[in-house]
Amino acid sequence: MMKSKFTTSVFLLSSMLVLGAVGSAVADDDVGGGFFAKLTGSKSVKRGVAPVNNPQYREECGSCHFAYQPGLLPARSWKRVMAGLEDHFGENAELPKEEVSVLEGYLIKNAAEHSNYKRSVKIMRTLSSNDAPLRTTDTPYITRKHRGLSPRQVADNPGVGSISNCGACHTQAESGSFSERGINIPGFGRWEHD
Repeated sequence: MMKSKFTTSVFLLSSMLVLGAVGSAVADDDVGGGFFAKLTGSKSVKRGVAPVNNPQYREECGSCHFAYQPGLLPARSWKRVMAGLEDHFGENAELPKEEVSVLEGYLIKNAAEHSNYKRSVKIMRTLSSNDAPLRTTDTPYITRKHRGLSPRQVADNPGVGSISNCGACHTQAESGSFSERGINIPGFGRWEHD
């Protein structure tokens, strides 16, 4: 039986739409890897980053600044951070050796390269094997995600001050969600991207 040009065209158009939908789902940072994982048979990837689940880390580190999720940096970075607590970005944050050991263990075990959360995986993809940034904001992935922001929205904004102040704009950052749908920039409102 000979297929008509119409049937062939409909088949090709349908195939392109399905592949386009799959590509969009994979490219969209706000979509979990569940659909793609089922389609390809790969390990399921969860949205965002794993939330902080260590009360000691949340208390010790979160009392001074946002308690950055371990999945935002690789283990080699966390080792550098914990080795330099006597001069922690201009502050003395030294802790007893036993506490440092416990906190470092938590950070390393849950670091980006050990995570199956989407943003952690993407952060690792942007780092070379030798990169060990001390700040989450020094990772190429985080830098790229914030490139469209103006100084008025961040540095000159008294409600933000720096992109390191995650919780100022990412309303669900504490839970590990950095979805664009959850961004509300103080003084500017909800994030509207092109």
